[in-house]
Amino acid sequence: MKSNRHVVIIGNGISGVTCARQLRKLDDQVNITLISGESKYFFSRTALMYIFMGHMKFEHTQPYEPWFWEKNRIDLKEAWVSSVDFDLKVISFQSGENMAYDDLVIATGSKPNKFGWPGQDLIGVQGLYSKQDLESMEALTSQGVGRAVIVGGGLIGIEMAEMLAYKKIPVTFLVRETGFWNNILPKEESDLVGRHIREHHIDLRLEEELEEIISDENGRVRAVQTKSGDKIPCQFVGLTAGVSPNIEFLKNTPLNINRGVKVDLQFKTNLPNVYAIGDCAEFLEIPAADRKPIEQVWYTGRMHGETLAYTLAGKPTTYRPGIWFNSAKFLDIEYQTYGTVPATWDEENCNSFYWEHESGKVSFRMLLSKKGEILGVNNFGFRLRHEFFDKAIKEKWNGEKVVSNLAKANFDPEFFAPYNIEIQKAFNSQFGTSIQLEKRSFIQKLFGASV
Repeated sequence: MKSNRHVVIIGNGISGVTCARQLRKLDDQVNITLISGESKYFFSRTALMYIFMGHMKFEHTQPYEPWFWEKNRIDLKEAWVSSVDFDLKVISFQSGENMAYDDLVIATGSKPNKFGWPGQDLIGVQGLYSKQDLESMEALTSQGVGRAVIVGGGLIGIEMAEMLAYKKIPVTFLVRETGFWNNILPKEESDLVGRHIREHHIDLRLEEELEEIISDENGRVRAVQTKSGDKIPCQFVGLTAGVSPNIEFLKNTPLNINRGVKVDLQFKTNLPNVYAIGDCAEFLEIPAADRKPIEQVWYTGRMHGETLAYTLAGKPTTYRPGIWFNSAKFLDIEYQTYGTVPATWDEENCNSFYWEHESGKVSFRMLLSKKGEILGVNNFGFRLRHEFFDKAIKEKWNGEKVVSNLAKANFDPEFFAPYNIEIQKAFNSQFGTSIQLEKRSFIQKLFGASV
């Protein structure tokens, strides 16, 4: 007999969709509805840039065929939510329709930050997060853009810069910090990325802030004024100074919110049968020492959805995120991080090992405790295996053991240049160790150890 219980999930990003799929696996009877005004079908948000550059079509970004949802009895509702009556357990849509729920999951993601800049709502000024942002950017840049200005560094900023540069649109990049993403990256890595951006003919301006966005007579952007007094003519402005939880419609309700929706480690809010997951959730208690109250990363969103599904299926489960990791691309340089490698650290309690290839495009950093145990790793320009560093950090390997086994961590195909020997040499030199250098591969013998 079919259950009358109705679980409604607002948001069809990775968190909401994962929760719906996992819940269906665990409970064959519960009614599940996914709500999204952005798009009917779940899509890969990280693929937006490839659609803009013409490498993919939007339908190629959808991991599941349209029949998947009907087969798994997950109902899709394409609509924007305007409000929620938590007492009556009713959702109201902008269309005027209503929907009742028994359990509500808020998975509304993020929205680009705006900081009250004059002119921030002009035509030609936008962020890049949603499908609608992509469509707006495509329309605006197709009308002829002599120059674009991007405000704010970080991963969305570098993606937007690459998108515009690909279309041969000159880009000026305003970053208020002294180095690119230097609130996340140590100085050497920040400098590496900054050099790479400039090598791609992007006008990167550090320690420069937006003062005002200037309008033409038709309400479109025509220039930006910086705090240093420079006026930069432009026809497009990308606002990429971070994102914040998309919870505007939940303000002035009984729900406990701060920057995001406040939740415990089972994603429960202060209201019964109401949960929050993904970018819009803010933990009352951080789930691990190396985590923040708000986690805005794809893989953590997936873990949120999986964890909550067990609780919704009657198997209360606490979120245990494990070792931190993340990956990204800075133009054509790949980046991975495992464990804890902050921008700065207490040198009395930590030792840092850093190696950079002579090309200036490849690097490896390992942060160690004073006992010599690995805390975390950053690597740029080559790929390393997640499971290797997950194991090494959990088991508290010493730095010598990690570096001795780097060949096992290599994830690149055979004919990519391996860097383990040069890293081992540098580690021996810095720490006075005597790690036996791993045998040279065919590619190293062919091109020399410095490849």
